[in-house]
Amino acid sequence: MSVRKILVVDDDMQMRRVLRSSLRANGYDVVAAASGEEAVAQFRRDSYDLVLLDLNLPGFDGLETCRTLRTHSRVPIIIVSVRDSQMDKASARRAGANSYITKPFGIEELLAHISELNQKTTEPNC
Repeated sequence: MSVRKILVVDDDMQMRRVLRSSLRANGYDVVAAASGEEAVAQFRRDSYDLVLLDLNLPGFDGLETCRTLRTHSRVPIIIVSVRDSQMDKASARRAGANSYITKPFGIEELLAHISELNQKTTEPNC
């Protein structure tokens, strides 16, 4: 499976716009959500190949959202957050995240993470 459809979850409207625009310019179909609850509702309505998830969200925070999504799917989840402590990163991994990117970041870094996830999901099991 390759990543084509991405759910972007971030409460910052400008971040959602930038990610939507940049990812669409690179051939991805992008849907955005502004809260954890909205993300879970979107996820239940449609299928996605990847979730980009901020930790600082109103309502369900990113960790709770990640755990909730994990109860429904093994879809890859990349945390995209300003929080950069080892504790935050470890908590995200324990919640089920596959990868972690610290804001600010360049689109090339994000595309590299997506490419790495594509490679992992298409490699044959040894």
